[in-house]
Amino acid sequence: MGRWEPNASGRLSEAAMELYVERGFEQTTVAEIAQRAGLTARTFFRYFTDKREVLFAGSALLEEHLVGALESVPAAASPMAAVAAALDAAAALLGQRRDFSRRRQSVIAANAELRERELIKMASLSAALATGLRGRGVADSDASLAAEAGIAVFRVAFERWVDEPTDRGLATVMRESLGQLRALTAAS
Repeated sequence: MGRWEPNASGRLSEAAMELYVERGFEQTTVAEIAQRAGLTARTFFRYFTDKREVLFAGSALLEEHLVGALESVPAAASPMAAVAAALDAAAALLGQRRDFSRRRQSVIAANAELRERELIKMASLSAALATGLRGRGVADSDASLAAEAGIAVFRVAFERWVDEPTDRGLATVMRESLGQLRALTAAS
């Protein structure tokens, strides 16, 4: 039996990302990822169900942060103020790993199946935000609209952040994008 590796998940994630960028997602095998990480394929499957999960393993944690932030906003806050707090929580979670995020985004952009999976993840995040807003007493259609708008801001800001040559923080780009949405809707 192999020895327990406390950093095995991180090593596997880094090895997978290196290989996906070097060789492409489709051309990379689980065995190659494990070998690059200095681990076994069996160890890989302790952490990930398949090689796609390396790219999406943090989805549940992201959703947890978004919903947790939403719940911590004062009850008197508007739905969009609550969504803004959730976006700040997402930025705090994701904003620490810009290089990894850039590589991850490039791998996803190069593969139709992964782009579809990313859209499903975004739809799940939107549904979780809408449910959280409804739990705060927001009407169904308002909750859905605010959640969808929040996820649109999230997607646009995240893409801007990974593509920018400057080192501005994700939270800054997220707030600017939300401000941009407010300005666009106010002009209507």
